[in-house]
Amino acid sequence: MQPTALEQQLNFLREIDRLKTVVRQSPLLDQSRKENSAEHSWHLAMYALLLSEYASGPVDTYRVMRMLLLHDIVEVDVGDCPILGGFSSEWQAEQEARAAARLFCLLPSPQSEDLLALWQEFERAETEDAKFAKALDRFQPLLINVFTGGGTWTESGVSL
Repeated sequence: MQPTALEQQLNFLREIDRLKTVVRQSPLLDQSRKENSAEHSWHLAMYALLLSEYASGPVDTYRVMRMLLLHDIVEVDVGDCPILGGFSSEWQAEQEARAAARLFCLLPSPQSEDLLALWQEFERAETEDAKFAKALDRFQPLLINVFTGGGTWTESGVSL
């Protein structure tokens, strides 16, 4: 018997709950612990909500927030691949695309196709919305490093 749309959506929500267990390199600003990927995605959505006036072009804040809530869902399968982690971009892109296909296919159609397309748009960073979302995804860790006196830069031996 085919699961209902609601059952599929609830299964997806249960699956992505695992994002809360993916620990990132970046600490919380109080440095009490490392942030997890779910916290990171939520915080980036807040960045979009509050900072969209600073985008280089017109953006749809709602779409940007949706992208940012979705952009790291693939880490449920792949884990966090920090920029200083030594992962090849080709390997990471392949693993994340495979994870996106698996995870978004848990949802009913057309929702699965719509969210996968939004995730892919973020990855390609060709639209104004995706460019702004990507910029925020780069900006937030930079700010964390600044506000924590070097944070992951110090840990990773990054110098000026």
